[in-house]
Amino acid sequence: MHLLWMFTSFVLLDITTLSIGRVFVNDFPGLDSPLLQTWLVSLVRLVILNLSVCLMSSYCKIPLWLQGEVLPLSCSVLSLLVPSSVTLSALLSPHNSAEVLYGCWCWDLFILSYLFTMTSAVLWHNLFPKFEKENIEEKTSGSVGRLLVLLRPYILRFLLVAVFLVLSSWWEMAIPTYTGRMTDWILNKEDPSAFNRAITAMSMITIASTVTEFFCDCLYTITMSKIHTCTQGQLLRSILKQEIAFFDSISTGDLMSRVTTDTAAMSESLTSDLSLLMWYFMRAIFLSYYMLILSPKLTLFTILCLCVITLVPKLMGNFYQKQAVKVQESLSKANQVAMETISNMKTVRSFANEEGECRRYESKLHDTFQLNKREAVAYGCSSLANSMTSLALKVGILYFGGRLVTRGEVSGGSLVSFVLYELQFTSAIEVLMRFYPDVKKAVGSSEKIFEYMDRIPKITLSGNLTSTIKGHVQFQKVKFAYPTRTDTLALQDVSFELRPGEVTALVGSCDAGKSTIVQLLLRFYEPQAGKILLDGKPLSEYENSYYRKKVTVVSQEPTLFARSLQDNIAYGIGDVPCDTVKQASEMMNAHGFIESMADGYRTDAGQKGGLLSGGQKQRVALARALLRDPQVLILDDATSALDTESEHKVRSTLFDGPRHRTVLIISHRISMVEKADQILVMEGGRIVEQGKHERLLAKKGSYWKLWDKNLSSFQRKQETTENL
Repeated sequence: MHLLWMFTSFVLLDITTLSIGRVFVNDFPGLDSPLLQTWLVSLVRLVILNLSVCLMSSYCKIPLWLQGEVLPLSCSVLSLLVPSSVTLSALLSPHNSAEVLYGCWCWDLFILSYLFTMTSAVLWHNLFPKFEKENIEEKTSGSVGRLLVLLRPYILRFLLVAVFLVLSSWWEMAIPTYTGRMTDWILNKEDPSAFNRAITAMSMITIASTVTEFFCDCLYTITMSKIHTCTQGQLLRSILKQEIAFFDSISTGDLMSRVTTDTAAMSESLTSDLSLLMWYFMRAIFLSYYMLILSPKLTLFTILCLCVITLVPKLMGNFYQKQAVKVQESLSKANQVAMETISNMKTVRSFANEEGECRRYESKLHDTFQLNKREAVAYGCSSLANSMTSLALKVGILYFGGRLVTRGEVSGGSLVSFVLYELQFTSAIEVLMRFYPDVKKAVGSSEKIFEYMDRIPKITLSGNLTSTIKGHVQFQKVKFAYPTRTDTLALQDVSFELRPGEVTALVGSCDAGKSTIVQLLLRFYEPQAGKILLDGKPLSEYENSYYRKKVTVVSQEPTLFARSLQDNIAYGIGDVPCDTVKQASEMMNAHGFIESMADGYRTDAGQKGGLLSGGQKQRVALARALLRDPQVLILDDATSALDTESEHKVRSTLFDGPRHRTVLIISHRISMVEKADQILVMEGGRIVEQGKHERLLAKKGSYWKLWDKNLSSFQRKQETTENL
């Protein structure tokens, strides 16, 4: 009701203003020109309507979509539409504008002005919504800015491309001019040599335009391919620099979609679509120039029609940009399901859930299909709208041009040239409207790419300390909670020391916090409170690559890569002599089974080491860790799959060999920890007991319970073996 009352009051005020203004200007001396009278009344109308809008906004509640610049712009359109139209009509056709000029106070024109103003307000709201405008402009400008940063190293190439583009477009646009000259010669037959000169010039221009277009396309395509390769490399490099918590919250499928699908879509659009966009944009500029020379009036009419037509690609471009993000996110979810299923194929097969995973994958693809259908319908509507507007443009230009010819304002040859230019101009506009949404779509796809490329890791790797490490590790009242479970502390006031030359064992039940300590030592996460020191200095002060060489971990489920066993053992070190690799393998009892294989150390380990058994993978991982000669060696249940002989060899290396490094052992096997110099017992994220094997057993506390359970389990297994 408030809105209806406001609109009624606004219209009544507008009618009153026009009525008084009309009487005033008719009686005002010196204002004999109807055009000046119209402009004067319109300016007064503009001031009064804006003041009324301000007063209404102060006393009445205005809908959100009308707040901001919508109402002032609507008042401007409503007030200045008639005088602007009359002025333009007077310039184009002075005789016909008199009727419109003297009939500008009619009711039909008044109603049409309101309809046009309301349509403009709706279009403005849809194209530039107030509450989303800043966000959209920030993302779009940010994406375009980042794209320009990628193009900056190749600025000289793009300048050369621009030169070829201008020359090729310029020479190509000269063809209709010579065609018009040939038409004049055919009609007048005054200069027979003009025909031969025109044919020769057209042939030379065509050859030159083709050659420059060839060089332009080749140089541009090669440059964009180089940019695509560099972008993928920079994106992967940026992702690999992120903290581990980032990978906990972002799925692998989403990351792979950004590295492959999104960069490919962006590169394809920028290579083909943007190339066509630039090419036809340059053609449109030259076409406008030549058309303006031939007929300024017809050119102005064409540009005015073009201003209306450009609304269609603008609307569809915004939709495609939003839709592209949704489609890419949907594809990422589908890719995640496929990757998760394939990477865990043994588990899927063991539970006979192949069909269930297929249905889950097809469900994700169905969601993507629904989004693609919406995109296809929008594309069809866009094509239809573009075709209709282009047809209306052609008909209007031909009609207006025909009237100019009948008045004798253009010659026959000029008319032919203008018609050829107009047809090419229309084709150029159609291409621009068709490919502009695709380029906007590429910008939408690039938003997530640049978001990952510009993301700053929360754990910085800016340390530069590379001094000799002794291996003295200190945990001082460390508190830690995982980023995904901030309300649950995994470690609570944990304090202990790992001394150089000693073997420390860390034991406890599941979820006690043992693996969390390992991840903190590897700097995968940062503690929320407390300190972790290495040789008296925080871990963050050490240079990252140097620290990783000196602190090495072997986990219960080590990950191997799909490459040779020699490359897996020497992973991250570079070229290592084969004899050195064999020596590390012998110490971890891996040399024997490797030599027994057909290709020896050149044997491929398979995806994630799938061609090896659990014990073989652990032995290869132990050899890999030993080859790095770390100062701090962490074994996170790394012997759980070893046989008795291999475990004995590892124990001999750790306890009986040279004691020049700090060793931390996490194991559920008492045989691996009972000889340790120090045993730490964890429960609920705390260190509850600390000491040697015999002293802890004598206390009959938590360690004694773990030892008793382990011993009972071993006895049961032994009895079962004897019965068999």
